Amino acid sequence: MKSKVYFANLRARSARENKISKIKRLFDLAGFDDFINKNDITAIKIHFGEKGNDSYINPVYVRQVVDKVKEKGGKPYITDTNTLYSGSRANAVDHLITAIEHGFDYSVVGAPLIIADGLLSKNSVEVEINKKHFQKVKIAGDIKAADCMIVMSHFKGHEMAGFGGAIKNLAMGCAPAAGKQQQHSTVKPEVKINKCISCGKCIQICPVKAIDFLEKKAQINHKICIGCGECITVCPVKAIAPKWDTDIEPFLERMTEYALGAVQNKGDKIGYINFLMNITPDCDCVPWSDAPIVPDIGILASKDPVAIDKASLDLVNQQIGLKNSLLTCNHEHGKDKFFGMRENVNGHIQIKYGEEIGLGFSEYELIEI
Repeated sequence: MKSKVYFANLRARSARENKISKIKRLFDLAGFDDFINKNDITAIKIHFGEKGNDSYINPVYVRQVVDKVKEKGGKPYITDTNTLYSGSRANAVDHLITAIEHGFDYSVVGAPLIIADGLLSKNSVEVEINKKHFQKVKIAGDIKAADCMIVMSHFKGHEMAGFGGAIKNLAMGCAPAAGKQQQHSTVKPEVKINKCISCGKCIQICPVKAIDFLEKKAQINHKICIGCGECITVCPVKAIAPKWDTDIEPFLERMTEYALGAVQNKGDKIGYINFLMNITPDCDCVPWSDAPIVPDIGILASKDPVAIDKASLDLVNQQIGLKNSLLTCNHEHGKDKFFGMRENVNGHIQIKYGEEIGLGFSEYELIEI
């Protein structure tokens, strides 16, 4: 079965062709208005971006989706969940301040902001999925309680997932801290002692104090480590890395199972919009935005999270890679750009396993508007 994925490129020569108009057309053509009924409480799942990051989705684009939901009589709210790692979004107070500072206030987006897992990430419910890694998963209470959901994702690279799109936005983004920990629990990073420069950044960032110096080199206590991966991201010399040969595949499968749990009670009342713009090497969780690895491509919409991520991946790989970026190889048309940055991370597992567990279909029909 082929799922429909609608695609708008970024060329524009009139007001009818601007990004705002294209987002509204994608919303209609993808059939999102079909599942929003009068008074439906509608979660608009977004990533507000870590302080210092500027590659998150433009709040003006989010406003277009809010307005479309309101046109159908729905009641939209903008939402995300708190982070597992320490940072500017680890609790609802700091998270909301960050969101507002990044432009996601009511005057811009036209809807209230709700941190779906509560003040200290304690608001969650268990959802039964009965899959290989999890029988039940923990989903943020104020996402599960919504009648329907629009998932807006910035498609980009990721240190441990290879790439992040709709599937990762569902999995990590709809889980409380405890659920994020369950997904990461197989990934225990290790320090390459010969590369460690004793800067202490990993010690400062670790949320559970699992790292300390031993003979002036960082050492991770795996009994305490929760596998959040923040130390991997902040290490300036890449001296910390997961154990690639054993950990990444089960991590990606766990993540994909969580994505299934996030949509379990929504039926067909959920839609996805992927933004293939400013395609950076890292997640918007890091407090910086590196140079993009390929040129901007466009915006996609679908009712299938697997299909929209597969289409996004294919469109990225069709591009010529940008030389002045983290991309070290695979610059050519058709080559895998995410392998070109991280050859040990097979992000394709999200697609394959997502189809296997019934999250969606990898075959798609790309319809350009």
